[in-house]
Amino acid sequence: MEIYRPKRKAYNVPIVPLIDILAILLIFVIVTSTRKKPRPVIPIDLPTVVEVPTTTIIEERSSIMLTTGGEVLLDGVEVPEGQLTDFLRAFQNVNPGRQLELEADEEVALGKIFEVWEALTEVGIELKEVPARIKIGGETSE
Repeated sequence: MEIYRPKRKAYNVPIVPLIDILAILLIFVIVTSTRKKPRPVIPIDLPTVVEVPTTTIIEERSSIMLTTGGEVLLDGVEVPEGQLTDFLRAFQNVNPGRQLELEADEEVALGKIFEVWEALTEVGIELKEVPARIKIGGETSE
């Protein structure tokens, strides 16, 4: 006895209609997408002054140094994180009238400089009285 077995139907995917649909989708994406508009770039050159060596000391200043590692040094003494305001108050009590200057390496994060400026403002020192010197490579600039 022979058993009837239906022939297997070969399933195939029609490629040509898929290519047509893909082409239509590509055209749709190209037409509806917006082109990226060029934004103007303004080059900013911050003014720097190369320090001129002099034999006359105009005024002696104590320094607040910021290192690339994020440490803050007040006249060579390392200040623990978050205690700069207290150190500045104690420094003012010990050295009344002593002027400060900020020295920082080029790689110091801008946020760290802002933290120092904020501590200076909390203590009551005006920022215009504290010159900042940024060490670029081997040079120091103001």
